[in-house]
Amino acid sequence: MTADPADDPLVAAAREAFADAYVPYSEYPVGAALRTADGTVYMGCNIENANYSNSLHAEEVAIAEAVKHGHTEFDRLAVASDAADGVTPCGMCRQTLAEFCDGDMEVVCDEGDGVTTYTLGELLPDTISLETLTDAAERRQQR
Repeated sequence: MTADPADDPLVAAAREAFADAYVPYSEYPVGAALRTADGTVYMGCNIENANYSNSLHAEEVAIAEAVKHGHTEFDRLAVASDAADGVTPCGMCRQTLAEFCDGDMEVVCDEGDGVTTYTLGELLPDTISLETLTDAAERRQQR
């Protein structure tokens, strides 16, 4: 844990982002701040839909904004909720992050008075990747 997560600009950006969340159903705002390899930061918040399955997660929104602006290399992500509960990216968001990031990318989860830091590989071991799909296709052809 760090002494004061508010001193971390990426955590502060994730906290700022959840203020824009649209969460009339869960009332659980989440913010994400994603740093690109060149240091640019993109923020996202969750946006809910009444059917839930069409809801957008904060991490997805941040990734989409970054990719829309031509970025596909990321080195750090911070996630925060107004509950300050150490929220981590869900499995779907972890897989989306893995599309663009190595397993050693740092994921910082805000706990209010501190943070817990993971690597993406810790959160999502044995990810599905182009390599795993290619290996599987080769095994099928060898049968």
